[in-house]
Amino acid sequence: MNATPGSGLVERARAIVPMIAREADEIERTRRLTPGVVAARIENGLYRALLPQSLGGAQAPPEVFMQMLEEIAKADASTAWCLGQCSVCAMIAAWLDHGTAQEIFNTPPGILAWGAIAHEARAVEGGYRVTARWDFASGSRQASWLGAHVRIVGADGVPRKNADGSPEVRTILFPVARATLHDVWQAIGLAGTGTDSYEVNELFIPERFTAFRDAPTALRETGALYRIGTGSTFSLGFAAVSLGVARATLDAAIALAREKHQSLAAGAMRDNQAIQGLIGRTEGDLPPAPISMRLQARCGANSLRPGNSARHIAARSASPRPGPSINPHAWSTPPITWPARPRCSAAIRSSAGSATCTPSRSRFRRATRIMRMWGRRSWRGVDGSPNGAALPPPLAEEGWGEGVSSGRGPLEERALTRSLTLRYLRARTNGSEGAPPLTPPARRPRRHRCRAAPRAG
Repeated sequence: MNATPGSGLVERARAIVPMIAREADEIERTRRLTPGVVAARIENGLYRALLPQSLGGAQAPPEVFMQMLEEIAKADASTAWCLGQCSVCAMIAAWLDHGTAQEIFNTPPGILAWGAIAHEARAVEGGYRVTARWDFASGSRQASWLGAHVRIVGADGVPRKNADGSPEVRTILFPVARATLHDVWQAIGLAGTGTDSYEVNELFIPERFTAFRDAPTALRETGALYRIGTGSTFSLGFAAVSLGVARATLDAAIALAREKHQSLAAGAMRDNQAIQGLIGRTEGDLPPAPISMRLQARCGANSLRPGNSARHIAARSASPRPGPSINPHAWSTPPITWPARPRCSAAIRSSAGSATCTPSRSRFRRATRIMRMWGRRSWRGVDGSPNGAALPPPLAEEGWGEGVSSGRGPLEERALTRSLTLRYLRARTNGSEGAPPLTPPARRPRRHRCRAAPRAG
């Protein structure tokens, strides 16, 4: 008998990585996960990683969930992002009655996706009625059910309030066939996620297909995973995807350094001492980051297991560190990501820095898959440095990039890129199909400080 929750998820994820890597270009081109990738994840039970065991799910610990996403992200960030989103959405089963959760998650494909919190639902007899449109539904194109988080308005039109005076917010669930999906995700980053919008009109939601997400009093499962809540678990998933992409970025930089030769140089870049030092420092920074993050996730989950929550609250209450008072009747969710966040951020920046410094940028973008993994966004947004300015693809395709790399300094190029982007958006808003002519600002003459000649005598 296998008593370890989530056992084998990481190995199964690692087994389908080569197939995902082969499909990555097609995912980027079509802005959708390919049917083969979706089928492989369903067959290997990856979508059920955080589903309760009472429903046949893995109910994997947070650290196993993170490691699974890291492996997938090494092949394609969009695929890992959708998997993380839909997996965390499945945690809502812990707040539903068993029969409703069975209907949603044990009817193939059993995938749930949802968007941001917005709009209101009107209470009616037996449930709620809603007309609204939501955005940012990653994974909605492969989902069989959709959800939304809405504020509840009573039949008299008065917004409902919780006991503490905050608005009553419920998560409503409905089949994807009852909604209209809008293809709006024309994004620069994570293009393959299909993070589209969806809309319903006068849709009736039965009471049993609603839940109070992350509410302690409404929880029907006892696992520590669900005491953490979906909010913190989403954050852990985002971190895992970033760390997986950082690992793949560094591996690609190393592979390119082995082959690339600098101009007029006899040896490859791997023989350059500066490159060796940069990659060596990054290799020292990157491996501890995911280990630290997963360790914090494990400690946080263990502190919320039955019997440990009271001890955790008592320990925090007795701590001399300043902070808000502890309510013994509420959950005390530990700061899972805070201790490891600086290390993870530094490791990701270091990995991106190695990628941008090792090869020339133009060749690096053409020769590797890193631009797709990082979402084809400006390298300035990845490593935090102002060196260089990359135009979004629509601007480059329409000839807006003429003169951007014209020998100006990094700060001038960054300002010019921002100006071009604003002009592009303004032209699109006004209905102009063509790009206005680009007239780069005249360069100011450089002022040289001349040292006065020493006086004679």
